[in-house]
Amino acid sequence: QVQLVESGGGSVQAGGSLRLSCAASGRTFSSYGMGWFRQAPGKEREFVAAISYSGGSTYYADSVKGRFTISRDNAKNTVYLQMNSLKPEDTAVYYCAAERGLVHTTPSKYDYWGQGTQVTVSS
Repeated sequence: QVQLVESGGGSVQAGGSLRLSCAASGRTFSSYGMGWFRQAPGKEREFVAAISYSGGSTYYADSVKGRFTISRDNAKNTVYLQMNSLKPEDTAVYYCAAERGLVHTTPSKYDYWGQGTQVTVSS
């Protein structure tokens, strides 16, 4: 069982930055691939970024590539999402998720989810 708690969301103007954190409980965090997803009102949950259990591989949605960076600190049981050059279209609730094995871009592949943190980008 893994419990995930996101933090770091907030309101920012376009062009600004935010750093999201996702703290995980449990002693097996380093065996889980981790992903960030987001969901805007009236839209489906969409993939943002993912990182392998070791941190050696990262994956990004085209819409955030070059602006967002996913990283993890297995000693702290935490995964991060650094978001730069934010745009109004990045506004959404951001969720972190965990899965054993290979990371995926599909939400249904993930076993555990956090409660989400709101990110609002104003123009």
